[in-house]
Amino acid sequence: MQQIEDRPRAGLARLARPSGAFAMLAIDQREALRAMLAAHQSGPVSDQQVTDFKLEVTRALTPHASAILLDKQFVWDQAVAQKAVAPSCALIAAADLFIPSPDAFVDKVEIDPAVVAAEVMADGATALKLLVIWRQDEAAETRIEMTRRFVAQCKDAGLVSIIEPVAKPPRGAVPYDWNAGVLEAAKELGGLGADLYKAEVPLHGRGSEAALRSACAALTKAISSPWVVLSSGVEPDEFPRAVELACKEGASGFLAGRAVWKPVIGQPNLKAALAGEATDRLKRLCEVADRAVQG
Repeated sequence: MQQIEDRPRAGLARLARPSGAFAMLAIDQREALRAMLAAHQSGPVSDQQVTDFKLEVTRALTPHASAILLDKQFVWDQAVAQKAVAPSCALIAAADLFIPSPDAFVDKVEIDPAVVAAEVMADGATALKLLVIWRQDEAAETRIEMTRRFVAQCKDAGLVSIIEPVAKPPRGAVPYDWNAGVLEAAKELGGLGADLYKAEVPLHGRGSEAALRSACAALTKAISSPWVVLSSGVEPDEFPRAVELACKEGASGFLAGRAVWKPVIGQPNLKAALAGEATDRLKRLCEVADRAVQG
């Protein structure tokens, strides 16, 4: 029993760089990624195109990431079978089932029954990740119960549990403060036992250093585990600053995708763009996280 309890602690170390900073790459986007690819071609984007892009990103960037987040729907099995992930890079499986609506790629989330802990562990997984949608007009009990259940499942399996609360506008036409929602989500879900918390960057990374640092300090106070930032909603060129300031106020790195690989979508030579621009972006982020965490 003690051995199982120690696995998440060892798993967190496996997800991090020698500095202790988390420099993790996300490529678990699904229909949102299809839409990004579609913006650069005239016809529909096939499932195979989505998979192929994910595999190219995985091959090119995992030598420089401490971990990579992959989804079962499009790429997990292929990446494992093709040994596309660099041996130095830990594996995180997306355990979330995205349920769309007519106007949203992800309207609701459930724990995906197709992602079986024992199976992804056999494939080499160190952690599972669950997206949790936070809306001020929806019952907290439902998302709290799902989060607790996810954390318990990970603990029972000896896997690191990562939760990713994302603040969404209420369904009704009521006033809404997104930044307040990010903090309220952290207060509600950040103490439920997850091993790692993946947070949206307050203010979308914009604003003064003092304002951003204050907002990140509030997240640190609300979250009982180590936490990292994601890059959705932050301009790629502004994300390194966001990582640096978040880490100075208690964050431990990043788990991000768009800030690294989105700028190369649509470029005529994808492999070259990933090996050049995207790799440079990821290396810079690693350096920023190392320096901020150590300093």
